[in-house]
Amino acid sequence: MPVCRRLHNSAFTPEHFQAMGQAFEETITRLGLVNRDDPIVELVAKKIIELGLQGERDSVKLREQALMAFTVREPRTAFP
Repeated sequence: MPVCRRLHNSAFTPEHFQAMGQAFEETITRLGLVNRDDPIVELVAKKIIELGLQGERDSVKLREQALMAFTVREPRTAFP
């Protein structure tokens, strides 16, 4: 798991590590990513670590914020 490899020598608590790992797994599942060698999987891991470094500790919030970063949104159009 990319998150585990990146956090091996970090100062995160075990609980924080668990929350980020759970968020990572749920995020890649929701994005339909099955190939762990896919470069997008690595980007998801980096995003979750970034959010963790910003202080987020809740796995659901980590997941939702990561999903927002990787979800394509339709542009808003102006109506006449």
